[in-house]
Amino acid sequence: MDLASNLGGKIQKDEVLSAVDKYEKYHVHYGGQEEERKANYSDMVNKYYDLVTSFYEFGWGESFHFAQRWVGESLKESIKRHEHFLALQLGLKPGQKVLDVGCGIGGPLREISRFSSASVTGLNNNEYQITRGKALNRKTGVDKTCNFVKADFMKMPFEDNSFDAVYAIEATCHAPDAYGCYKEIYRVLKPGQCFAAYEWCMTDSFDPNNQEHQKIKAEIEIGDGLPDIRLTTKCLEALKQAGFEVIWEKDLALDSPVPWYSPLDASYFSLSSFRLTALGRLFTKNMVKTLEFVGFAPKGSQRVQDFLEKAADGLVEGGKREIFTPMYFFLARKPHSSSN
Repeated sequence: MDLASNLGGKIQKDEVLSAVDKYEKYHVHYGGQEEERKANYSDMVNKYYDLVTSFYEFGWGESFHFAQRWVGESLKESIKRHEHFLALQLGLKPGQKVLDVGCGIGGPLREISRFSSASVTGLNNNEYQITRGKALNRKTGVDKTCNFVKADFMKMPFEDNSFDAVYAIEATCHAPDAYGCYKEIYRVLKPGQCFAAYEWCMTDSFDPNNQEHQKIKAEIEIGDGLPDIRLTTKCLEALKQAGFEVIWEKDLALDSPVPWYSPLDASYFSLSSFRLTALGRLFTKNMVKTLEFVGFAPKGSQRVQDFLEKAADGLVEGGKREIFTPMYFFLARKPHSSSN
């Protein structure tokens, strides 16, 4: 019953329905505008993660992200490898001080810390996710080397040149302005050190004049708490504008032997990741409907499940049409000569 009892995060149970109403009104399907989402990104994203975190944890486990995947590899194995790849690209070493920007409940943070023996600070602006993350840190025994800081990644509470490395996994897509976010990361990173990320982006195949493309984009935005979805080229421009030297960048979705969206595709079935499959999501939907009807889950829970289902549809279609990627990867360095 963890899913039912934790629905709504820090929102009072009798206020969940009202929070769903307010969240939905930020989005295109309900008449919302991009500029309003950007202006109120903190409120929108906080409401989103209060509403969906228990669903994410129920379906994904502790790491809420996609991954490149080999044939015969389980989703769980691919997610760990995706995190290890990032740590290796950053060259993380024991004792280094690392920042995870937009860390969720800390699944990647714990995995990367154990893999590299680095000390990782998770930055997150959602109180419920931090509470969950701290409990899981204690449970796994990494609470001495890993911690959380509640703050907005557009205004980080850290001194200049504080970290040996910074990474973000499908998180800075929530930023209203990529340049502003990357500039803050640049500020807190030590000169000569690197920032690596997996970004959610629209690709060059996205046509803003194509109504079907816009529908897919809007489904992903409402289902994933995004003010907008930037083009890969815009992320690259923002990195360079912020002062970074880009070492390399690539859409890793293009080389994935198993499509990254396959866990959500209706044609896919897996016992190991059953809860993410179309059949598993149908089971969850009916379970949530029943739990809400009998009063174990707060009113509005089913509507949260509905917009998450919209996201799944948009993600699969966006992936199949190659107009969207959740793994535009880049590795960028702050120059040694930087005085910022």
